[in-house]
Amino acid sequence: MSDTTEQSDEDLAAAWGAETEAEAGADSGLPARELNQAEIDNLLGFDDGPASGEARTGMQKIISSGLVSYERLPMLEIVFDRLVRIMSTSLRNFTSDNVEVGIDNIISLRFGDYLNSIPLPAMLAVFKAEEWDNQGLMVIDSAMIYSIVDVLLGGRRGTAAMRIEGRPYTTIERTLVERLIQVVLADLSTSFDPLCPVTFRFERLEVNPRFATISRLSNAAILARLRIDMEDRGGRLELLLPYATLEPVRELLLQQFMGEKFGRDSIWETHLAEQLWTTDVELSVVLDEHTMRLSDVIGLRPGQRLLLNTGPGAPVQVRCGSVVMFEGRIGQKNNNIAVKIERGISRSPQADRAGG
Repeated sequence: MSDTTEQSDEDLAAAWGAETEAEAGADSGLPARELNQAEIDNLLGFDDGPASGEARTGMQKIISSGLVSYERLPMLEIVFDRLVRIMSTSLRNFTSDNVEVGIDNIISLRFGDYLNSIPLPAMLAVFKAEEWDNQGLMVIDSAMIYSIVDVLLGGRRGTAAMRIEGRPYTTIERTLVERLIQVVLADLSTSFDPLCPVTFRFERLEVNPRFATISRLSNAAILARLRIDMEDRGGRLELLLPYATLEPVRELLLQQFMGEKFGRDSIWETHLAEQLWTTDVELSVVLDEHTMRLSDVIGLRPGQRLLLNTGPGAPVQVRCGSVVMFEGRIGQKNNNIAVKIERGISRSPQADRAGG
C-alpha cells in the first residue's frame, strides 16, 4: 500500500514539474517545440508505409474510406426498374392483395459497411447466379416478414401485422418467406433476360449477418432498396450484388440505352424506315468500261470519241455508287435510251465486307 502511495506521489510531482517548466517556458517567451515529420506521420497513421498489408489506423483510414469510387451502370438501373414493374404484378398474384412496389435508391458501398448497417432482426437470403458462378444477397426486414406472413395466412385488411420481437423466426415464417424469395428471384431473372440469360437460385436463409458473408468485407457492391406496400402493411426488401458477381456482364451494363427495348428505340426505327421509302437514290447504268493510262486521259480533247462495245440488247449493270444492284439490257423507248432490269444482284456478307 505504501509503495503504491509513494509511486502516485512521484507521478504527481513529475507532472507538476513538467507543467511548471511549460509555464516557465511560456513566460520566458521561448518558442514551443515543433513536431518532426516522424511524429506527424505517427499521429496521422502514415508510419506503416505503403507496402504494409495491415489495416491502417488514424487519419489515413478516414482518407482511404472516402476515396472509394464506383462506376455507374446505366443498364443495371433499367434492370431494377423492370424488376419493380414485374414484381408489382407477380406479388399481386402471390398475395391476392393490392401490392405496390417502389425503388428508394440504388447506391454503391463496401460489403462490410452494409453488413454492419443491416437492421436486425431480419432474414438474409443467399442466392447464386448460375451462369455467372457467383452469389448475391437479399435482405427482408422484420416488418416485411410479419406482413407477408399475415397476408398469406389470411390476415384482415386494415390491421397492422403483429410483431413479436426478441424471438427466433418459426419454421412457418421461414417457409413463407422462402416462397416470397423464390418469387422475387424468378422476377429478377426475368428482368435480366433482355440483357443476358441468367438464373438466380436460392441457396440458404440466414438470420445472422456474419453467416451471410458472400464477399470480402472491403469489396465493392451495389445495393437496391425496394419498398413494398400492401395497403396498411408492408416493409422493405434489399438486393445486394457484389461487383464481382456482375463482372461477367460488366460491358453490357456499362452501355447506354434508349427506350424500353434495351438499346433499341422503336420510335426512331419506325421513323427511319418510313423515311427510307421516300429517299431518292441515284442509279448509274454502266455501258462499258475502259482502262486507260493517265497520260491518255489528260490528252483527251473536245471532239474525240470513245467507242463503247455495247450495242442494243447488250447486258449492262445498274449500280448505286460502287455497288452493283441489278443487271439489265439496254434498249429504246419513246426515242429515249432505256434499261430493262432483268434480275437483282444478291450480295453475300463476305462480299459486303470485302467491298467495304
